[in-house]
Amino acid sequence: MKKLVLALALCAANVFAADLPPLTFPEGVGVNIHFTRGNERDLDMIRDAGFKFIRMDFGWSATERKKGEYNWSAYDELTANLEKRGIRPLYILDYGNALYEGQMASINPITRKPVMETASPQHPESVAAFARWAAASAKHFKGRRVIWEIWNEPNIFFWKPKPNADQYATLALATAKAVREADPDATIIGPASSEFPWPFLETFLKSGVLEYIDGVSVHPYRNRKKSPETAEVDYAKLRGLIERYAPTEAKKKLPIISGEWGYSSNTKNISVQTQAVFFARQQIANVMNGIPLSIWYDWKNDGKDPNENEHNFGTVDYDLTPKPAYLAAQTLTRELKGFHITRRIAPANTNDIVLVLNNAGGSTKLVAWTLGEAHMANIEMEESFRKARAVDVTGQVANVTAKQKQLEVPLSFAPIYVTLEK
Repeated sequence: MKKLVLALALCAANVFAADLPPLTFPEGVGVNIHFTRGNERDLDMIRDAGFKFIRMDFGWSATERKKGEYNWSAYDELTANLEKRGIRPLYILDYGNALYEGQMASINPITRKPVMETASPQHPESVAAFARWAAASAKHFKGRRVIWEIWNEPNIFFWKPKPNADQYATLALATAKAVREADPDATIIGPASSEFPWPFLETFLKSGVLEYIDGVSVHPYRNRKKSPETAEVDYAKLRGLIERYAPTEAKKKLPIISGEWGYSSNTKNISVQTQAVFFARQQIANVMNGIPLSIWYDWKNDGKDPNENEHNFGTVDYDLTPKPAYLAAQTLTRELKGFHITRRIAPANTNDIVLVLNNAGGSTKLVAWTLGEAHMANIEMEESFRKARAVDVTGQVANVTAKQKQLEVPLSFAPIYVTLEK
């Protein structure tokens, strides 16, 4: 990764006007869930893994079943349960409502079975109703530190009957304005696009919505052959578009949010061990790229079929048995708690990523991995250290040697966390 990217990351910590987390671990580590009521064992485990955010659908049709009458009781319960555990919600304002739009025949993209679904809001009445509901929701939860996201992946099948950038941009602009008026301190993000659909993103960004939102959210999914670090190029291109269409100098610095992104451990994709490694590398590389919030998809496996892609994104199994990815989350959030990236060392091997981190008390840590073959690396530090303690990505002890300013560290594709003592 380029030194410029790290410089951007370090500067970005000073420009978040909204209630977004700083670039300090693990403040921006989050995970997707699929429940509202109950599931307190899940929430305890999410807390114990060190996650600071959950992302969850905030369904329009579930909360407005009579025109103009809103019932948030399920989300009141979830929000209270999150607050008890020190976890913040990212709620997705999403999906259609049969009170305002008609039904349409569709094919479920997962099951491939025919279903009847409600069209997305695309007429003046339904757009206005969605914006009113979103504003009422923001007002209801004012002061609860909710991040509001406008829709989920509108550039693919989640927008009915088919993706339409202009329709979505119209809805997003109306909703952002309404939420901002209802709660001037609200934190608003969008468009939660699937991957980086450049024409769609450009339509969204030039719509005028940047005046009202606090971050641009994307889902940087990529295939198993593309590691998390490859998102750097896409982030840089998106920053260029934000700067082009920003209405003010301040808005040019709007942060990018990694709102949903994971790798499935199904039998045709990656192993559970590689999934754990990619979890850690995704979180660290995103912070390195100035991304303040990274939501991993998914909390738990959605089913029991080891061959099914959608059943195997979780950090835990369907029965909540921890997978290596869960241990990777615990290790990262424990080892890096309170630390921020201060610089990247330029190693002799250009495939190596070696980061120096510090906390407010002046302690130093090292995080390192390689994009190439595993090897021993001799790392030159700026000051002397008498002792080094190291663990691997799942918390197992690793061997490193510290001698004055020299460190000998075993590098592999999995990050190693090194605590240094003077």
